[in-house]
Amino acid sequence: MLTAAEHFRDGRFFNPGVPDHGFLDALQWMRNRQPGPWRQWIPSTPGPRPPERAEGAELRVTFVNHATVLLQTEGLNLLTDPVWSRRVSPVSFAGPRRHRSPGIRFEDLPPIDAILLSHNHYDHLDVPTLRRIAAAHKPSVFCPLGVAPLVRDCGLRDVQELDWWQGTAWRGRDIHCVPAQHFSARTPFDRNRTLWAGWVVEAQRGNIYFAGDTGFGEFFREIGREFAPVRLALLPIGAYEPEWFMGPVHMTPEQAVEARMLVGAEVAIGIHFGTFALADDGEADPPARLSRALQGRQDAERFRTLAEGEGQEVP
Repeated sequence: MLTAAEHFRDGRFFNPGVPDHGFLDALQWMRNRQPGPWRQWIPSTPGPRPPERAEGAELRVTFVNHATVLLQTEGLNLLTDPVWSRRVSPVSFAGPRRHRSPGIRFEDLPPIDAILLSHNHYDHLDVPTLRRIAAAHKPSVFCPLGVAPLVRDCGLRDVQELDWWQGTAWRGRDIHCVPAQHFSARTPFDRNRTLWAGWVVEAQRGNIYFAGDTGFGEFFREIGREFAPVRLALLPIGAYEPEWFMGPVHMTPEQAVEARMLVGAEVAIGIHFGTFALADDGEADPPARLSRALQGRQDAERFRTLAEGEGQEVP
């Protein structure tokens, strides 16, 4: 149920203090696009089947690709913004399509206990994938305000819908909805009718932060102050060009580096790149720019990217 808040007015959500680009801005971008290079298809081999569970304080991260990440810790398996479809679009024959396969085959997923959804864009909330997960795993789902009806239509029943800075208890720990700087829409007529968000999962060894899809803002400092210590942050690094247009809703790699510092994350892993061509940065631009931003820094090893299907234990 939608609630009155500092980021909700006249039936729509907004980013406080951030101007929203309008139709004319989008038209200007489309008329002057200079997209970077993408291969039509990027051959890859699926990664190995992840372990069934990671027990105790062990934290294992498997990067499926884009914003889909498998998090395993304390005997629980969580999946962020799961997308296994070939296209992220309202139709199967048009719209943004994959340039590479998911890094993990769907049938190789371990039992999924919970899903963290950041917002309702098609590249983050994929109805066919959610229906497959509902049938195979029946997980709990955590989503921002207004998203629950669509999630329930996918056959998922244990759905908790939260506003920014709200938390809820789940299996002996708290899960918190935190601010992000983005927007929402699934049609030309429902822009910002539902909320966008990041998530913090409390854990004994240190908290886990999934930023979702977001531009850069002071809320990173607030999240770090509220939820220290942050053991791991999943931060988007792609879809930032042209910066004059994408800047309010997508971070650059340099901003992601600063966001890790503001959050105080021991380790950050870059997401949201290399799978769907959503802006004008090329296929290889985000990780290359991240590498340049980290060059010469003493904390460079604290921010890394994973290949699709790669799993890694977080210290």
